[in-house]
Amino acid sequence: MTQSEGAGPREGDQAPDFSLPGDEGAPVALRDFRGRNIVLYFYPKDDTSGCTKEAIGFTEAFEKLDTVVLGASRDSVAKHRKFKDKHDLGVTLISDEDGGLCSDYGVWVEKSMYGRTYMGIERATFLIDRHGRVKRVWRKVKVPGHAEDVLDAARALSGEG
Repeated sequence: MTQSEGAGPREGDQAPDFSLPGDEGAPVALRDFRGRNIVLYFYPKDDTSGCTKEAIGFTEAFEKLDTVVLGASRDSVAKHRKFKDKHDLGVTLISDEDGGLCSDYGVWVEKSMYGRTYMGIERATFLIDRHGRVKRVWRKVKVPGHAEDVLDAARALSGEG
């Protein structure tokens, strides 16, 4: 399966709904958070340095703002639980083992490292408003400062900025 760059929802689109297992094993669905702003971020793999820094950044940045933070990767529920416990993360991690969510959001892309191409998750973040509309999209995310940028946008969306 290949994914064209920029596919997936754009700003102003209705966010694709989903229901997938969260880090506690119970289903997590986008529709369950209607009425609240949501940060949905995609990351390649649990417990790698960049992904750990990003998850900790989101935990610290959003602990006082009434915004739900959901992190998604193709790792299993068990790996998510271990990752969350190890780093005391305050975000909910979603297991997208079959890759359907990654495909719906256009983040399952061809990547290249050391001259080798492969399919993987593009680090990306979607800010979704209380009505389920995508308000901001960040693609090809660089971890340093990203959680703060998303926090600023979430504050503005909440009227706290």
